[in-house]
Amino acid sequence: MPTVALNNGITMPQIGFGVFRIPDDDTERTVLQAIECGYRSIDTASLYGNERGVGRAVAGCGLPREDLFVTTKLWNDDQGRRRAKDAFHASLKRLGLDYVDLYLIHWPKPSRNLYVETWELLEELYGAGLTRAIGVSNFQPNHLDALIAQGEVVPAINQIELHPLLQQRSVRRYDANHGIVTVAWSPLGQANSIEDPVIGAIAKRHDRTPAQIILRWHLQLGTVVIPKSVRPSRMRQNLDILTFSLDAEDLAAIDRLDTGVRFGPDPDEQDTGRKTGFSSSDGRWTAGAD
Repeated sequence: MPTVALNNGITMPQIGFGVFRIPDDDTERTVLQAIECGYRSIDTASLYGNERGVGRAVAGCGLPREDLFVTTKLWNDDQGRRRAKDAFHASLKRLGLDYVDLYLIHWPKPSRNLYVETWELLEELYGAGLTRAIGVSNFQPNHLDALIAQGEVVPAINQIELHPLLQQRSVRRYDANHGIVTVAWSPLGQANSIEDPVIGAIAKRHDRTPAQIILRWHLQLGTVVIPKSVRPSRMRQNLDILTFSLDAEDLAAIDRLDTGVRFGPDPDEQDTGRKTGFSSSDGRWTAGAD
């Protein structure tokens, strides 16, 4: 499994396993299957409602805790120093862990203007050893500017929607210039990229699936990917991308697919979550984005 080095010196697997929209009752079994297939990085969030399932899988997989890299995220409603602290410890309790490897602010939610204050709390958690690294998700350069100017710790990662149809060059360039690793959620573009005929032609040339071509593209960009599947055969396919490479012609063809289209919400929107079907009554996504 290839790894990337974060800006505090720890390493993170470059291919992780996402559990977005997997019901908690199914999460333990699915994560155990993913670990058996070779995944060592598991990405969840308080919003997903399946941290308990992830924790049961981590406890029952038979691997030492230090062999696994567990990420979870703070939801928008819990931003602010006091609420964020309580939410973090609630996540730890649901996971059944003494620490997480990576803790993220899930969205900047600029309308609340609490993400800098929240980041200061994450810095305290990091300083106390309760998380091995801290970062953000769905942050734009202007949001990152505020954290870097007012905080003491530069985010280790920025997890963003990233796929061939939304290549986020300016955000990736900003991240690279500041030592921030870019992590791609929805790396396949909710299957829209898979159906592109350019991807299909490249897949045919390499005798690979379209999904494998896209994931290999991500790896050659240097991004971390967190694909999700509930089928072990697909889990294994998503890992089987280390035995071939895309050439310059392939990469150029994929670069030309960028249309800037988002399938998730815009991080600058004031009502992130509500537009994409988030139900505040039951705390679950009904549609939309990671």
